[in-house]
Amino acid sequence: MADVHAAAFAVSARDEKFGWMFDPNARVPDTAPADMLEIIPKHWYNFPPVNPLWHYMLGMVYIVLFVVSMFGNVTALYLFLKDKTLRTPSNMLVINLTLSDLVMTITNHTAFIYNAFMGGAWQLGPRLCEVAGFLGAVSGLASICSLVAISWDRYRVIVQSFNAAPLTVGKALAIMIVVWSYTLAFTLLPFFGIGAYVPEGILDSCTFDYLDKNVVNMAYIWFCIVGFYIFPILLICFFYYHIVNAVFQHEKALKEQAKKMNVSTLRSNADQDKQSAEIRIAKVALINISVWACCWTPYAVVVAIGISGDAMMVTPLVSALPALFAKAVSTYNPLVYALSHPRYRAALRKHMPWVCIGADDDGKSKPAAADTTSTASAETANQEKA
Repeated sequence: MADVHAAAFAVSARDEKFGWMFDPNARVPDTAPADMLEIIPKHWYNFPPVNPLWHYMLGMVYIVLFVVSMFGNVTALYLFLKDKTLRTPSNMLVINLTLSDLVMTITNHTAFIYNAFMGGAWQLGPRLCEVAGFLGAVSGLASICSLVAISWDRYRVIVQSFNAAPLTVGKALAIMIVVWSYTLAFTLLPFFGIGAYVPEGILDSCTFDYLDKNVVNMAYIWFCIVGFYIFPILLICFFYYHIVNAVFQHEKALKEQAKKMNVSTLRSNADQDKQSAEIRIAKVALINISVWACCWTPYAVVVAIGISGDAMMVTPLVSALPALFAKAVSTYNPLVYALSHPRYRAALRKHMPWVCIGADDDGKSKPAAADTTSTASAETANQEKA
């Protein structure tokens, strides 16, 4: 294998002349530095190196993701710290999502970009591969758990209404601690011999070893799939099903009451605006979760196939592209929340008017999501009592 590794680099002069020609017997790991060969899964020796253009193209994509993600997440964090109206317990959960996205962006996006443009394959040594894999895992899984917490908070406000205890700063901090503790409990295990962090796909990034089919590693990977993909998806679907159902039941009750009173509607124009905002927030939330599921599902499928199915289906690009979709989550999260939260938009216009996004047609900010949902839920409760 070492001979093949040497042969791959023996054709460097020919590479310069013809672009990307490798020795016909070269394999993916042969493009990596010698100190990385020990931790690269043997699975990748089944495939020849990809065209180097893939490294450059994906590197360019990651540059775009990095810039957009840094702008969106840093802006969200800045506004939260700058504007007192945004410092609510519910927004603390959103900022927890922002922090996890920043960790992903700063550590994993930058490492991928560096490796992609420094010749492809991991160039930073085996120890930093493990560290980057860990940081990518802990930030990605904490992002998933934060979305569950945000979904639960919206469910609590809209569906449970007055039956729900108010979310305090202390409770929000406790939820944040639980999110990171739960995530760390799983992601630290590879440092204690359960699982491992290794290069994947075209070797520009590191992640869980989902190709080692020993019993302990298979159990670990499946615990991660169930605990950080299947279970969160089920919880999020449960919360948003009841949110949407509550919105429609609320509207149905108003229409029935109006019919009994022989009037067209019980709502004033202001009430109609509030209900419109409530439905808009529910729709945006559903879109957000749907996009999240679309981003994470391909990667979850690849991991499941790698650990329990026909691993030969997991080629370098089949592994690399779903990983790209999963890491793109850190880019769209702040954009969705910035564009959908009226109070966030108001703070953006106040503190960063040069951004010029999110201005309402009439130049006024609409009710914040939490305020709108609380008001509508209160209206429903009062009507039920009546």
